[in-house]
Amino acid sequence: MAIVVYTNHPRNASTFLETSRVLQALTGMRCEPKSCDFPEDVQLCILSFLGPSEIATFACTSKRFGSLCANDAKLWFTLCDRRWGSKTHINKWGKGKIPYRLLYNTLHEWDNLIGFWRRSGTGNAAISSPSLLFFEWGPSFLAASRVSPSQFGTYEVVKVPFLRMSLSEEGQVVNLLDPDGRTDFNENELIQVNVSFMGKTHFVVEENQFRRSSSYANLSGEDCGFGEDGIGAESGSPPGSLPDRLMTEIYQRFANRTSPGSERSRRQRRREKERLARRKWEPEHFVKIVNCSPSPSRPLQGLWKGICDDMSLAFYLVAYDDIGGIACRRLGDPPERFSSYAPVFWTSNATFLESPFCLEEESLYDSRIHLQPLEQHNEIQEQFHLSDDEGVNRIQQFQLPDNEVVNRILHISSSYDLVIPDLAGTINPRSAEGRIWQYQDGTFGFGFLRDNFVIDMKHIVRDGCLMDTTNASAD
Repeated sequence: MAIVVYTNHPRNASTFLETSRVLQALTGMRCEPKSCDFPEDVQLCILSFLGPSEIATFACTSKRFGSLCANDAKLWFTLCDRRWGSKTHINKWGKGKIPYRLLYNTLHEWDNLIGFWRRSGTGNAAISSPSLLFFEWGPSFLAASRVSPSQFGTYEVVKVPFLRMSLSEEGQVVNLLDPDGRTDFNENELIQVNVSFMGKTHFVVEENQFRRSSSYANLSGEDCGFGEDGIGAESGSPPGSLPDRLMTEIYQRFANRTSPGSERSRRQRRREKERLARRKWEPEHFVKIVNCSPSPSRPLQGLWKGICDDMSLAFYLVAYDDIGGIACRRLGDPPERFSSYAPVFWTSNATFLESPFCLEEESLYDSRIHLQPLEQHNEIQEQFHLSDDEGVNRIQQFQLPDNEVVNRILHISSSYDLVIPDLAGTINPRSAEGRIWQYQDGTFGFGFLRDNFVIDMKHIVRDGCLMDTTNASAD
């Protein structure tokens, strides 16, 4: 059986061939570009697998297809539901009063936000600036939460509300920021902000004191022919965004001093200073963490959490470079005596040692303490009625579960002195040496020869969801 598709425009043959391949993959039937004899619901199903640019081209082939592609309730709802229906409630965005074509363009642009973002720069402690954000879909909004390690020596991850991005009934973008991390998220006490994108991996959050519409130019729904690079500073910046205001300030600074309206310009600058003094949120920049999960070729990469030697929980980011090296850095606000750019460990050779291991390597691992959450230490002491010293000895005998048996070993370092001779001093190179012990379940632990413990790393996120989360206020 053959299904035929009709076209009046030979220049659109590539679109028809693509549509034919989709149809053949779905139905197993051969499709010939001559006439259109299959039902409308089948056509809508085929089109829902295409992108907006292909649909725009297909709509130009005939009046009938143009009318079909303009069907908001059928085609564009199907497009939204197929892509995001399992993640959010499509019919609840904008209280169900906005065109689905507009909703598709909005969700397509915001889809890149899903995942982890880290703050660029030191931040402002006075306004509780978050160092790590996690974006996820809500029922009718996109939510960003502050993510931080628990302060109670457990593996729990504290999740606090930070930003909510949604659409009004008129289709305008509404971005509300919670500076204090209140769990009730009362809209009357939130700050209206603009989210300005600078490429796919960088955005800025700044207070919207001008009370202008924060909708984007390419979200009007008039043009659906956009590609994967839709997020950009030039095409996606909201009115009154940072670049526009900077140009305005530069003009007022250099041009208006000698203009006839200089007195008026001074009043404008004075009002601008007063406005800036009243703002509740300083602009903050955030950068996307692209590879936040391990892969078969890069088993150690991603975001991890582990109990440190001071029994506090910390977040770590392990990244591979282009020449086969690995570097691990601690996320968040590091202690003052450490540089935020210094790696926790690194190696230029990511080749693992496979089992069986030599006796020296086995002894090096077996003689170490595995740092565990405080509550587990307390359980050991309560169970055996031990003193503090006896409890430490008992913890040294703590055995790992079977799924954390060492599978592979990797040599690492904690100092650049080993490869940069000018930085070498009195530090013993061997004291900077360390090991990564990868377990059978894919997690790993690391430690250094100068210490007698292992920091076991656990996943922060799995299958797109945060693990071991607990809700708490910012304070």
